[in-house]
Amino acid sequence: MKNSKIKEMSSPELEKELSELKSELFKLRFSLATNGLDNPLKVKEVRKEIARVKTILRQREIENNK
Repeated sequence: MKNSKIKEMSSPELEKELSELKSELFKLRFSLATNGLDNPLKVKEVRKEIARVKTILRQREIENNK
């Protein structure tokens, strides 16, 4: 997901997306540990998506506190 698309989303949508990404990361880690993944780089991609969403949420939080 692109940063521009993430910035267009509302904060509740971002919270929902964050929880979905975290559950996806858990599933990927679990399958990596048990039987391996077809694409182990998917874990890295999901971690970066989580970081992007958290960054946008934090930026909005800081803007609202000013």
